[in-house]
Amino acid sequence: MRAQFVLSETWIGLRRNLTMTIAVITTVAISLALFGAGLLVNQQVSEMRNYWDQRITLTIYMCTDISPTETCTENGEATEEDRAQLVETLEGMNEVKEFEYLTAAEAWQDFQERIGSSNEALAGAAQEGDIPDNYRVQLTDPNHYDTVRAAVDGAPGVDTVSDDQRVLEQFFSLLDGLKWAALVVALVQLAAAALLIGNTIRLSAYSRRRETGIMRLVGASNFYIQLPFLLEGAIAGFIGGLIASGFIVATRFTLLTRIEDWFQFDVALGTGSLLYVIGVSMILGVLLCTITSFLTLRRYLKV
Repeated sequence: MRAQFVLSETWIGLRRNLTMTIAVITTVAISLALFGAGLLVNQQVSEMRNYWDQRITLTIYMCTDISPTETCTENGEATEEDRAQLVETLEGMNEVKEFEYLTAAEAWQDFQERIGSSNEALAGAAQEGDIPDNYRVQLTDPNHYDTVRAAVDGAPGVDTVSDDQRVLEQFFSLLDGLKWAALVVALVQLAAAALLIGNTIRLSAYSRRRETGIMRLVGASNFYIQLPFLLEGAIAGFIGGLIASGFIVATRFTLLTRIEDWFQFDVALGTGSLLYVIGVSMILGVLLCTITSFLTLRRYLKV
């Protein structure tokens, strides 16, 4: 096989259908950029879920003499017996990894430390005693929140049960929606790119049907005849993947960085995750173009 001849045929094909090739590269680049952005968001959401699943606690607030809930107004302030019974319940549950008790003073001090740096007005408005004493429970598995919550909710002396995961779930749902929207748009774009690639290869095969016929007559194999066309598709997919990589890197260091800054999440995707997304996108681009070219050629190179 003469590599020089194959490469020259590939270059001729790209040059003859330059506008269509540019259209293919552009479409592939946009679709891969959206696909890569979807993968990045997916990885970011997974990293943040894992991060917060290990830190989110279920907080059990105890009744005080001013608690407005029906349980507290009927039974009054939580007693030592109520607390002892609650501790016994928590210690007997395999779903509970560990828990700690915070007095009202400790809970207020913890609130000041958490909120004071970001919202001084809110921190200043809270007075010691506004936050009742509470138990902060960490679970062995975040999926057991409902089980533990059902066991302690409504127990004597328990005012309310706060699940931090439910608060963050809305945010994660928003990110999930963005991820799926990007992936759906990317799939539509990839389908459009496949059609464009097929048309481009078809035009290229038609414009070179005379050369193809001659190669058939001299005994060239199917693979030898198809190889220049396959390389055309692979090159278009590779260039589209390279352009998409730039968009993916820009997405990582602009959009995701801003999301991390806005929500003050100490969870950032590493270089390995970024390279993984770029690698998957480029491989997908090359495979998509090559396979589409191959399928198109099976029909249009029957000389």
